[in-house]
Amino acid sequence: MDIQSIASDIARIHSPLQAGMPLAQLAADIPEHTDPVYRAVWLGASLLGFVPHDADCIAHAWQAQTQRTQHFDIQDWPCDLQDFSTPELDTSLSFAACPHSLGLYAVLPDAEWVARMVALEVPTVQLRFKSDDAAAVEREVKAAVKAVRNSKTLLFINDHWQHAIDAGAYGVHLGQEDMAQAPLEHIRLAGLRLGLSSHGYAEMLKAYAVQPSYLALGAVFPTTLKRMATAPQGVGRLAVYARLIRQQALVAIGGIDIDTLPAVMSTGVGSVAFVRAIVGAHNPHEAVSQLRQTMNRYKVNH
Repeated sequence: MDIQSIASDIARIHSPLQAGMPLAQLAADIPEHTDPVYRAVWLGASLLGFVPHDADCIAHAWQAQTQRTQHFDIQDWPCDLQDFSTPELDTSLSFAACPHSLGLYAVLPDAEWVARMVALEVPTVQLRFKSDDAAAVEREVKAAVKAVRNSKTLLFINDHWQHAIDAGAYGVHLGQEDMAQAPLEHIRLAGLRLGLSSHGYAEMLKAYAVQPSYLALGAVFPTTLKRMATAPQGVGRLAVYARLIRQQALVAIGGIDIDTLPAVMSTGVGSVAFVRAIVGAHNPHEAVSQLRQTMNRYKVNH
């Protein structure tokens, strides 16, 4: 097997997955591995800009797929969960389920914005209130929970899991670092739904093993609202992520607006999160209306 030639072909054939910083040359420091499929795929994934721990996930999965099918197909990007190194899950430890399709998902800076979205009947909202003042956080979380009471809007609280439990919120959303630090079992036993962020294969599979209520996939496009450790993933990668974990409720997030929304929804995700497209809009009411119409049109036409 000509490893460098196959790697180049993988990068060419699967060019829609190109993102991040690809290797500048083929003479890369490929991890030591006896299997030529692993080595070729790792290099090909690296040429597409996948970071090393994601390239490792892809290479192991393609190796397992080849062994399972007894055939190496350069066209067949691995999208079967059985080929990825995922542990057998104990479903009794799953977090409470949320709708598979959370619909239009607004990420909001304070409880006042939550109340505005409830008035517009936005189906899912997240309170992303940033403050080191514990008393202020408690007030905002309580106010947000009050704002969604007796409505159909589902409220997730970003980061502040204890305040969310105390206030009786519907769910909590955590990033990768918060996931490692928060007492997930405590959150699960409290009955809250859990959403987890992910930025690529390794983080996605790690979060999937926790059996959350939903997984957020991103950032799809560049965003100035958060400093991201990883490059924007793009629609091509979003599509293969969504295909791989299609049984999981999924939320696409990161730089998505009215213009990019159709392409994002075509990947099969059940929900799309918006930040600037709503909070930064000149007319948020009109922005929500247009986003909702576009999402509804997609559901009719696809």
